[in-house]
Amino acid sequence: MFDHPSVILGVVILASLYAFGAWWIGGRLRTRQIIAFACALFVVLIAHGPIDELTDERLFFVHMFQHFLQTLVIPPLLLLGTPDWMLRPWLMSRAVRPFARFFTRPVITFALFSGLLVTVHEPSVFDRMCRDESVHIIIHMLFMITGTLLWWPLLSPMPEMPRLSYPGQSIYLFLLLIPMSAVAAPLTLATTVIYPWYAQAPHPWGLSPISDQVLGGLVMWVGESLYLMCVFSAIFFRWGGRDDRDRPVIPGTLLKVVPPHHHPAL
Repeated sequence: MFDHPSVILGVVILASLYAFGAWWIGGRLRTRQIIAFACALFVVLIAHGPIDELTDERLFFVHMFQHFLQTLVIPPLLLLGTPDWMLRPWLMSRAVRPFARFFTRPVITFALFSGLLVTVHEPSVFDRMCRDESVHIIIHMLFMITGTLLWWPLLSPMPEMPRLSYPGQSIYLFLLLIPMSAVAAPLTLATTVIYPWYAQAPHPWGLSPISDQVLGGLVMWVGESLYLMCVFSAIFFRWGGRDDRDRPVIPGTLLKVVPPHHHPAL
């Protein structure tokens, strides 16, 4: 199931660092943080175990789903599961702080992720990734790293490197749809197979290479867009809820609360 023992080793190292950080610093982990971090590690195992095996069988749409997990599922779970007190000793150290502040700026995170996304899906680069396992591993690691940076302006656990405001988060997510659509639309609408590696051997499940490519484009174009719109909706409702709490109460506008079972005379 796991062709690369490095996947299991990496998950064990992450879990060990998480437990060691909690013990060494002595901070209190919330239950939801532990659950989020555990879910992130579980998705890492799924994405690089059974799903990775299917990508090796020339299933392009499964490969796109794997990238979806690497960039839009694993990173937010990691950030939601990691408390600020665990990151602060490392990211706010004198040597690391300038780099951490720079690489978590929204413009930089957006540019790094979008640039990698577009570059990787250029036909010659993608074909090289499919044929060279070492390049494939490096690109998957870069997806998870830039994915984590991408989500930082939305889910930063540290006030020293804060999240964007709610309006800023909404604009950030909306703009993210542009590079994703720029990559997904040509894949979905193409009439020929763009990546030669997928046309050089039979596909499983009775799929033709072009049908597989269209499905992969739809995973990116429709699936990831719907996912981001759900995140957008959650941000919008949190923004609206905050505005309701912050709105001042105007004297004379409070409604009188009628006790239960009391019916005022008509």
